Amino acid sequence: MSDNSKNKQTKRTNRDIALTGVFIALAMILSYLESLVPVGFAVPGIKLGLANLVTIVALYKLGLKDTIIISLGRILLSGVLFGNMMVIIYSLAGAGLSILVMVLVKKTKIFSAMGVSICGAISHNLGQIIVAVITLENMNIMYYMIVLAIAGAVAGTIIGVLSGMIIKNIRI
Repeated sequence: MSDNSKNKQTKRTNRDIALTGVFIALAMILSYLESLVPVGFAVPGIKLGLANLVTIVALYKLGLKDTIIISLGRILLSGVLFGNMMVIIYSLAGAGLSILVMVLVKKTKIFSAMGVSICGAISHNLGQIIVAVITLENMNIMYYMIVLAIAGAVAGTIIGVLSGMIIKNIRI
């Protein structure tokens, strides 16, 4: 490998690392700001998921590897700073299933960013419900998935519209 191609490769890697760090910081800020607004006071567990805006933009603009790093970074850092171990476990389950589903849905090329976002939001809630069922050893919690699916569809639509606008207008 020539020195010139090594430099290009290094510059790209440094740029990717910097973008990943910026995306993690942005996701943490959005997550923290969302925690200040009590959206889920009427129905526990419901929130808009502003940090998922960063996840979807990363998925479209940076790729799967960076999206996973960004999600893991945000979850672990936010969990350590503002949460606890159970928050981390629930978040990892939700994010893991959500990213898996979003990648599969995105690959079909049938859905826009909004469709990908809706599927991601609903699957995020499902991942967390699965952890709750296992942790509490109570299958009846699955009934709550109906409420969370509706909330996920609404939140996913909002985040999907916003992320679609950002994806179209951002140059990375």
